[in-house]
Amino acid sequence: MQRRTLLKASMALTALGLPAFPAISAAATNASDSEPFSFDALKRRAKTMAGKAYRPTKNNQPEPLKNLTPLDYQKISFKKDHGLWAGSDAIDLRVSFFHTGMHFNTPVRMHVVDDDGQAHRVHFSPDMFDYADSGIDPASLAGKPLGFAGFRMGINKSPGHTPEYASFLGASYFRAIDRNMQYGLSARGLAINTGLPKDEEFPDFTAFWFEQPEPGSTTLTVYALLDSPSATGAYKFVIDVGNDEGTVMDIDSHLYTREAIERLGIGPMTSMFLKGTAQPAARQTISPRMHDSDRLSMWRGNGEWICRPLYNPRSLQFNTFADDNPRGFGLVQHDHDFDDYRDPVTWYNRRPSLWLEPKGDWGAGQIALMELPTLGETVDNIVTFWIPKEPVTANDHLNFAYKLYWWPEPPAEPGLATIDATWSGMGGVQEGWIPGDHNPEDYAKRFAIDFIGPELAELAKAGQTDQLAVDVSASNGEISYRAIHPLADIGGVRAVIDWRPTSQDATPVTLRAYLKQGDDARSITWLYQFQPPEPADRHY
Repeated sequence: MQRRTLLKASMALTALGLPAFPAISAAATNASDSEPFSFDALKRRAKTMAGKAYRPTKNNQPEPLKNLTPLDYQKISFKKDHGLWAGSDAIDLRVSFFHTGMHFNTPVRMHVVDDDGQAHRVHFSPDMFDYADSGIDPASLAGKPLGFAGFRMGINKSPGHTPEYASFLGASYFRAIDRNMQYGLSARGLAINTGLPKDEEFPDFTAFWFEQPEPGSTTLTVYALLDSPSATGAYKFVIDVGNDEGTVMDIDSHLYTREAIERLGIGPMTSMFLKGTAQPAARQTISPRMHDSDRLSMWRGNGEWICRPLYNPRSLQFNTFADDNPRGFGLVQHDHDFDDYRDPVTWYNRRPSLWLEPKGDWGAGQIALMELPTLGETVDNIVTFWIPKEPVTANDHLNFAYKLYWWPEPPAEPGLATIDATWSGMGGVQEGWIPGDHNPEDYAKRFAIDFIGPELAELAKAGQTDQLAVDVSASNGEISYRAIHPLADIGGVRAVIDWRPTSQDATPVTLRAYLKQGDDARSITWLYQFQPPEPADRHY
């Protein structure tokens, strides 16, 4: 499984518009095909599997299904009257299933857990689907144990209106929406060896169990079994779609390793950043900004808040940020103003942010950020996750519990001024002036960081921004200019800095800055990495 292939297919389905959330009836289950179920039993099963050699799930998909295009695949729709609890007037939640096919060829087993703790297998039948003009003959699938590719959930708000809130499809990927009712970035159950000079491993959710919700409840409890060559896992998802801001997932994961894992990624998130305010020329498009997320936000264990704007690099960049018991981190879509995107097709202004809040003691480790180059919006090129400090060896049992908030903005807020936007341009001259004859040795790159907050707004309004200073450092090169300008119209100030190279190499540069008043910090920390041009290309 390749990340680009998998997410390109998934994003293509969103762009094409999957059918409205359908609904699986009790007829799809078999009372004789049932067994007792509990989370403890699932953990024991995962542990037992980890003690044996990995056996990949058999791919028994007919060639016509494997060769489906995204357009034809999305024509296969699930029938409403076959959805879980579709015939109940008391239960509002609905679960429907994705057909296997295209790149989603790993069959996934589905089960319903009744009030007595018995799990009933939901069996695939072509009668559950409408194949329209997809090119698939349902008669050719009759009697085949194909399984399902994944599931999605929604709420039956009124007859004919069952909006979708979350979907699990492909490997261990899943997504949810916020109050803007728009999908964006994805999460994963687990990341293994991401960003290493060898093949990345993509674990699969191979089975799900759904607890029947209480009447009128907006919370669905789902259990998942994860399997891969290196590890197995037992997961419990408590998915609440009743919050006004968006979807909240309470996740308890138990991991069991078959072998040592060089880089284990906990709580991985995958997003896309093509171009934005700090990097407007990454590709020429009619849309001024194109991204599912514009920054990595981190609330460190020591209380420090860091904003790391995302970057579309020329080559892979992998950075880690050491921490001890992080309070939270996430990929944020900060800008929700339609005028800044002017995109009436994909609606980037409606994309959710995703915030991870650890539960319990996570100990020491690192927040990792991988940024890949991309020329198109259909390729996920941003990944972030937590790496435990302790080496992961064979026969380990690791438990990580956390909450995921699919909200427009993270639920946690710093007590200091925050960052509204980052801008970049030509340095070394007055803004907007013609540079004239230019010596490459005089090359400079300018950054403007817009900080906003009530205290800054008061200083800007009173003309007292001279009380502020910008503390800035660079990993290489030098800071040749710095200034602060009031921005009362947005309730803050702008810090302007120029970076100048001091050598002939073009190694990536990390800049770090924050506002201070005397010795006191007045803003969160701005952290940015970019790759300067080669010496021959240092011109305006």
